[in-house]
Amino acid sequence: MAEYLDLLMFGALMVAILSGFPVAFSIAGTAIIFAIVGWSMGAMNLGLLGAMSQRIFGLLTNNVLIAIPLFVLMGAILEKSRIAEDMLDTMGRSFGQLRGGLGISVILVGMLLAASTGIVGATVVAMGMIALPTMLRAGYDPRVASGLVCSAGTLGQIIPPSTLLIILSDVVSNAYQQAQYEQGKFTIETISVGQIFAAALLPGLTLVGLYILYVLARGWIRPQDMPPAPADMPRPPLSEVAQAILPAILLILAVLGAILSGIASPTEAAAVGGIGAALIAAVKNGANRRLILIGTVSLVLLAIGAGIFPVRLQRSDLGLGSYLLGGAYMVLALAGLVAIALALRSMVVQKVLQPALNSTLTMTSMIFATMLAAGIFSLVFIGLGGEDRVHELLSSMPGGAIGALVFSMLFIFVLGFFLDFVEISVIVLPLVMPTLMIMGHDPVWLSVLIAINLQTSFLTPPFGFSLFYLRGAAPKEITTGHIYGGVMPFILIQIIAVALIWFLPAIATYLPNVMF
Repeated sequence: MAEYLDLLMFGALMVAILSGFPVAFSIAGTAIIFAIVGWSMGAMNLGLLGAMSQRIFGLLTNNVLIAIPLFVLMGAILEKSRIAEDMLDTMGRSFGQLRGGLGISVILVGMLLAASTGIVGATVVAMGMIALPTMLRAGYDPRVASGLVCSAGTLGQIIPPSTLLIILSDVVSNAYQQAQYEQGKFTIETISVGQIFAAALLPGLTLVGLYILYVLARGWIRPQDMPPAPADMPRPPLSEVAQAILPAILLILAVLGAILSGIASPTEAAAVGGIGAALIAAVKNGANRRLILIGTVSLVLLAIGAGIFPVRLQRSDLGLGSYLLGGAYMVLALAGLVAIALALRSMVVQKVLQPALNSTLTMTSMIFATMLAAGIFSLVFIGLGGEDRVHELLSSMPGGAIGALVFSMLFIFVLGFFLDFVEISVIVLPLVMPTLMIMGHDPVWLSVLIAINLQTSFLTPPFGFSLFYLRGAAPKEITTGHIYGGVMPFILIQIIAVALIWFLPAIATYLPNVMF
C-alpha cells in the first residue's frame, strides 16, 4: 500500500476540497497527515520538510508575486469607484440598436475591464447587476444573457495583466529551469512575466473576436434570442463614449506598455496601475479635478523626461542645464505627490479606499495562503514518489510528446470542474510542466494553452467561480439552469480557441519572439 500513498494523497485532497473545508487548510492538512502516514510506513523521510522554510522565504520575497496585490488593488479601486458601470452603460447605448448589440457591448466592456482590472469576480458581479437586467428588458434569452456576462467576465484571466498569468509565469519559469537542469544545461534561460503577458495578448484578443462572431452568428440565426434594444434608448455622443472608456484605455497603455516595452518590471508597472486607478477614481468623483489632472500630467511628463533625459544630481560634473532640468523634475514630482494625496483623500471621503483595501487583502491572503499550503503538499507528494510517477505516466503515453500534452490538457480541464485555478496552478502544473518541456514543447506556447484551459475552469459546472458570482448578483428570474445552459456555447468556444492556438502557435509566440 505504501507505493500508492501519492495517489491516495491526491484523492484525499479532492475529497477534502469538495467537502467545503477551506482550501488552504485542506491542502496543508492533507499533506501533513500523509507525511506522518508515509513516515510511519517507511515510505518518506520527514527531513524533506526541512526545505519548507526555504520555500516560504522564496515565495514571500518573490519580486514577481509582489505584483499580485498591486494589480488586485488597481482592479478593486476601479470596481468600487463605479467606473465599470459607466463603461457598461455607455457601451450598451452605443451598440444597443444592433441585433446582438448589447451582447457585443458586454464583451467589449469585459475586454476593457479585463485589461484594466484582471479581477473576474468584480467584473462578473458588476455586469450581472447592470448589464444583465438591461439585456433581459430588451428581450434577450436568459441563457444567452447569462452566458455573455459569465464569459465576458472571465476574460480578466487571459488578457494581461491578470493574477492567473502572474502565478503561471512564476510556475513556468521554475519548471523551465528544472527542465533545463534535468537536461544537463547549466547556463539556464528564464521565462519572464513580460513574455507571458505578450504571449497571452493576441490569444486573448482572438478569444474576444470568437465571442463576438458567436454573438453575430446567433443574432442572425435566432434573432428572437438577441433583439435590438428599445428604440427610445438614446445613442450617446462621441464625447461621452470617449469620457467613459478613455481613462481605462490610458491605464491599460500605461501598465502594459511599461511592461512589454521593458521600461518597468511587472511590480513597478502594477504600482503605476494602482496610482493611475486612484487618480482616475478621484477625477471621476469630481473632487479637486483640476489639481489632480495637473498632477497626473506632471507625473506623465516626469516619467517621459526622466526616461529620455536622466539626471543624477549627486554627480560633481553637472552643468547649469542639468541642475535646471533636475529642478524641473522635482517640481513635477511635487505636483504629482499633491495629486496622489488629493486622490487618496477623495477616495476616503467617497468611501472607496477602505472597501478596495479590504477586497485586496481578502483576495491576496487567499492566493498566498493557497500557495504556501501547496508548497507543503508538493514536498510531501515528491517525498512519496509522486513526481516520478507523473514523469513515468507522461513518458509512457501513446503518441509521445503530443499524447502527453493531450492527456495533461484533458486532466487540467477535468480538474477545472472541481478546483480553482490557483490550486491547479501551484499543485498540478509544477508536476507536469517540466516533463512536457523536456519532451520538447515550447514553454511560452505551452503557457498560453494552459492559461486558456485554466480560464475555462471559471465557466465549467458545477463549481465554476463565475457561475457562483453571477448566481449571487443575478435577478430572481435567472435560474441556475439558465446560467449553466448559457455558458455551454462559450466553453465550446474556449476549446476552439485552444485548438486554434495549438495548430497556429504563432498566435501565442509571435509577440514574444518580436519583443524579447
